[in-house]
Amino acid sequence: MIKITFPDQSVREYKEGVSGMEIARSLNKSLAKEVLSVTVNGELTDINRPIRKNASIRLHKWDDPEGKHAFWHSSAHLMAEALEALYPGIKFGIGPAIENGFYYDVDPGNGVVITDTDLGKIEEKMKELARLNKPFKRREVSKNQAMKLFTSKGDEYKQELIGELEDGEISLYEQGNFVDLCRGPHLSDTEHIKAIKLLNVAGAYWRGDETRKQLTRIYGITFPRQKMLDEFLIMLEEARKRDHRRIGKEMELFAFSRKVGQGLPLWLPKGAQLRERLEDFLKKVQVKYGYDPVMTPHIGQKELWVTSGHYDKYGKDSFQPFHSPDEKEEFLLKPMNCPHHCEIYKSKPHSYKDLPLRLAEFGTVYRYEQSGELHGLTRVRGFTQDDAHIYCRPDQLEEEFIKVIDIVFIIFRALDFKDFFTQVSLHDPEDKKKYIGSDENWEKAEKAILKACEKKGLDFKVVKGEAAFYGPKLDFMVNDALGRKWQLGTIQVDYNLPERFDLEYIGADDKRHRPVMIHRAPFGSMERFVAVLIEHTLGKFPLWLAPDQAIVLPVSEKSNDYAKKVFNFLNNYDIRTLIDDRNEKVGKKIRDNELKKIPYLLIVGEKEAENDTVAVRKQGEGDQGAMKIHDFADMIKRKVKKQIDFID
Repeated sequence: MIKITFPDQSVREYKEGVSGMEIARSLNKSLAKEVLSVTVNGELTDINRPIRKNASIRLHKWDDPEGKHAFWHSSAHLMAEALEALYPGIKFGIGPAIENGFYYDVDPGNGVVITDTDLGKIEEKMKELARLNKPFKRREVSKNQAMKLFTSKGDEYKQELIGELEDGEISLYEQGNFVDLCRGPHLSDTEHIKAIKLLNVAGAYWRGDETRKQLTRIYGITFPRQKMLDEFLIMLEEARKRDHRRIGKEMELFAFSRKVGQGLPLWLPKGAQLRERLEDFLKKVQVKYGYDPVMTPHIGQKELWVTSGHYDKYGKDSFQPFHSPDEKEEFLLKPMNCPHHCEIYKSKPHSYKDLPLRLAEFGTVYRYEQSGELHGLTRVRGFTQDDAHIYCRPDQLEEEFIKVIDIVFIIFRALDFKDFFTQVSLHDPEDKKKYIGSDENWEKAEKAILKACEKKGLDFKVVKGEAAFYGPKLDFMVNDALGRKWQLGTIQVDYNLPERFDLEYIGADDKRHRPVMIHRAPFGSMERFVAVLIEHTLGKFPLWLAPDQAIVLPVSEKSNDYAKKVFNFLNNYDIRTLIDDRNEKVGKKIRDNELKKIPYLLIVGEKEAENDTVAVRKQGEGDQGAMKIHDFADMIKRKVKKQIDFID
């Protein structure tokens, strides 16, 4: 007999070799029908895999990320089985579950090209195979056996993966006529997969290496019920409407140029002004909280990032080093701002009375992202961080950390982000190669974050293994209007970089001490933040931030002079106003300008000119009646003040 411990710490005894499914049946037969995977002693595994020793377990249903992972991983295998049936000789790369669904990278071979038009027949084949209710069977094999199998199939991609594995850690999964190299976990059988939709076809270089063959990547998603798929497709269509790339183009916020380079956005006038307003807003907050602005160059000597440890951990994700005319000088495009700020701290001696020192910069950085991973403003190669680094005494750490949380809350309030949660990311003590610094430093940093979060009353989730390489962090995860999760804003505690850069201050005891460093970026990346904001608001920004706050629409050419008077008055009142004096009917002007997401449309004709008024239409709410020009201006000022006056 073995002892099984459940999440509520209750313990039951079962025969050795019992499976997660058998345990679920012993608890509740209806539960057994819903369980998709099980975590045994921290390892996610198949629901039918035998448990041979005492264990703590968690059973996962569809609503759990671990349940979805097994479901979508199994669906990737089902799609691969369908592809092998439809395209004999096809070769397979990798096919993981992702946040929403799954994909498989394949090489159809023999000049065969799979396009979006082929997805329908692949879907139908998947449905046919799912109905056969074939079990997913796991078997462990030797390295030699695995190599023989995939050599006989002529699949060089699987052979390459097997070559990197150790004997004794190789497993295969099969369902129906399909066999794949895989660690798992998988569902018990294919019948769980009821609703299937293949989404699109893309190109992807094998193992992300642009020097290697480009494979065909097929994306899909599946659900246990058709209603879930129907709801997802509605949400997907809404997401397309909110796509920041389309809206950004329509609103003339940003553009990309092939000649400038992939992943390097060009901010157009309206987009640049919107960004400036966001930056000015945060600068006002930072003044209130005692930050000092700094500026650093876009490049730095390679030695700077070797010292910080960034080059060792992330050198492959940076642009390659380059030389000046003096070949002994080796530089990097700046991939992050913190090492520069450490050198600013070191530029003069500090006393304990000088701390905390808060250095802030909207610093542009450059990181090499593979072309297949680039996506609008959310994944770029050049971006600006609202970066700041706080150097403080250990006794100041908790208070400073809480103040940064307050700044994040101010930003969320101004931009109406109400649905969010927080996550504390700690290091994984079992994988020390991922991190720098001593166990003592990590323990102090993690305790400080947890204590500050508890004192602030945050309802936070703790995740191991997600810390930055130099310290633990608190991330703010925002759910947008469609319920999609975005990481916006991060605060990190760092005892390690001050050590690596030999940062010091003279304490009250006249001895040298090491400061603690807080990294913080409430927006994160300005590019990514704007993208999320566009998709969350559908381009209907808060009034204080909107590129244009009002537009004047004369009903005919006779009213153009009065329209210009209104236009000039409002702009002199610092209300961002346009005028549409095209020779078009006013109905068309209204329709056209509604699409531009302008908050207020002001219609003016002879009647309005006589009364010194404007007929007001509000975006999404229609006619608001007539108002005196100065009353309208005062109303806009009041609304804007209400939205952001809490920073004063």
